[in-house]
Amino acid sequence: MISVPSHQQAPETQAPETQIPEASVPTVTSLNPNHRPMIAILDFGSQYSELIARRVRETQVYSEVLSYRTTAEQLKTINPQGIILSGGPNSVYDVGAPVCDPEIWNLGIPVLGVCYGMQLMVQQLGGQVETSKLGEYGKASLLIDDPTDLLTNVDHEAIMWMSHGDSVTKLPDGFKVLAHTANTPCAAIAHHEKSFYGVQFHPEVVHSIGGLALIRNFVYHICECEPTWTTDAFVDEAIRDIRARVGKKRVLLALSGGVDSSTLAFLLHRAIGDQLTCMFIDQGFMRKLEPERLVKLFAEEFQIDVAYVNARDRFLAKIEGVTDPEEKRKRIGHEFIQVFEEESQRLGPFDYLAQGTLYPDVIESADTNVDPTTGERVAVKIKSHHNVGGLPKDLRFKLVEPLRKLFKDEVRKVGRLLGLPDEIVQRHPFPGPGLAIRILGEVTAERLNILRDADLIVRQEINRAGLYHDFWQAFAVLLPVRSVGVMGDQRTYAYPIVLRLVSSEDGMTADWSRAPYELLEKISNRIVNEVKGVNRVVYDITSKPPGTIEWE
Repeated sequence: MISVPSHQQAPETQAPETQIPEASVPTVTSLNPNHRPMIAILDFGSQYSELIARRVRETQVYSEVLSYRTTAEQLKTINPQGIILSGGPNSVYDVGAPVCDPEIWNLGIPVLGVCYGMQLMVQQLGGQVETSKLGEYGKASLLIDDPTDLLTNVDHEAIMWMSHGDSVTKLPDGFKVLAHTANTPCAAIAHHEKSFYGVQFHPEVVHSIGGLALIRNFVYHICECEPTWTTDAFVDEAIRDIRARVGKKRVLLALSGGVDSSTLAFLLHRAIGDQLTCMFIDQGFMRKLEPERLVKLFAEEFQIDVAYVNARDRFLAKIEGVTDPEEKRKRIGHEFIQVFEEESQRLGPFDYLAQGTLYPDVIESADTNVDPTTGERVAVKIKSHHNVGGLPKDLRFKLVEPLRKLFKDEVRKVGRLLGLPDEIVQRHPFPGPGLAIRILGEVTAERLNILRDADLIVRQEINRAGLYHDFWQAFAVLLPVRSVGVMGDQRTYAYPIVLRLVSSEDGMTADWSRAPYELLEKISNRIVNEVKGVNRVVYDITSKPPGTIEWE
């Protein structure tokens, strides 16, 4: 049992002397140069750190994920109105467990610790954390002892998502218990005077009922943030920044037709007009009619010229005979670089390369390349719809990355505001190598045509059923085997098509969709009757994990 009841204060305890090794202190560059109200999230390795940031942004308050090694002095320069310490896979009492700068507790800034973050708060401020006799994983009822401040409008016995094998057994001086569960005496704690709060559960996940209300309480009432992070405000700010950065110079954008590059094209065109050149490289692995639709849409409806590059034969020849999926990706990526280099020189010169880098890309990679003379980021690699590697080092552009502050759902909001049609904004994720990795084994012109026809039927039928937005992805896969069938009293020996319809929130995990039998029947009947070379349709009922969404 916990040694400090919720109605008593713990005896005064000296906080342990924990310091961050000087060599481990990271360089911190905030994406918030205009110093809008923000919440800083220190990441201790949780799989949910990005999700915390997204939930904060749902309150229309800006947030950034920073390394747990970020110092108090660095935080002063960023000037957040609140700090959230994320969860993590470690135990705070382990040798070498990650710790934050203890000077953070002297900044006078409200802090919310989540799971590991709460345990670290307790340990650094003089409390105690030990291995629990009973761990707690999954759903648990939150029994509220103090419904004020952090837990305002959170229902008693609300279901929260737990994932911990350690528990607080001794509270630091000045803390009190806000809530408990059947197995966890300290499920939520607070030092009201210093605005330090901790929760043993994960309020950011969808399974936690009332989690967003808790986050709102912290952001609005405790940190006193104003909801200034709006789509309109972002667009206005981005246009000003683009114009100031680019001036009268030319910008090149590799357009894929996805929501990221299309939104970026609209944003850049609104900011700099004809200084933007969009290049669409048709590698031959797009879905049926998509390249033609994309070029026509941008030219006729959006009045944005697109330089169309037909490289279908080059790409198909490059992967002729290749069956290994990684080798396919590698060759497609290399060929994209070659085509991009040739065409950019033909269309150029250009001073800037626009990339659809999103905030998760920024979090996951510290790979920045800085021109030593100007201090500006330059492109020695391109993030494209092929997930390719580095461009030649002598092909140097300065980067324009207006979307690098945004999560995917925020990009969709910007796209809608700028006038992108739903067919682009709500487009299902599509892999960079396209249909080349939805044909298992060797890719041939014949197999591409078969898969295009089958894929078109899948898309047509789910749209007719009004179910397109019910799926995260819905597509067809062609297997490099043949099976026996019977059509018109004759024996057939043809390819099978696999239907892959999945539901997901972010693509990190996914479940196979329980699609209506009537829909599956229509798709199957049409494919075997209309697509020459196919005589069998099967349905993939594998979740992620253990499977992946794509087959290659």
